[in-house]
Amino acid sequence: MVQLSGSMVIEIEQLDSICVLRCRGRFVSGADADYMRAKIEEVQRLKCKRVLADFREVQSIGSMGLTFIVAMYTAVVKDSGGRFVLAGAPPFVRKALDLTRLSSVVSLAADVTSALAALRAE
Repeated sequence: MVQLSGSMVIEIEQLDSICVLRCRGRFVSGADADYMRAKIEEVQRLKCKRVLADFREVQSIGSMGLTFIVAMYTAVVKDSGGRFVLAGAPPFVRKALDLTRLSSVVSLAADVTSALAALRAE
């Protein structure tokens, strides 16, 4: 696996009909916008209608990370009528989501298990 200069990694794995994005590292300014765009396009190519973003290993988040969350939410929910759940947000990620009011739009789950249960309950 190649680690980028922004030290952000997004691995995409398919579990049944759910795409799991395993996110780790620093989602901050200076992170590779092309890399994030490519990951969003990959999810769209896979025709994922249910997406779980696992943020347990995210070390920091800034505007670039929030932009990624909004773009992924838009691609999955607004454009495709799917479901998007962000799981395991550390306290500093949760604070950023609360400050930007994204926590009132994006579905949040305490952990991956409860996020998968929510996505499978369709």
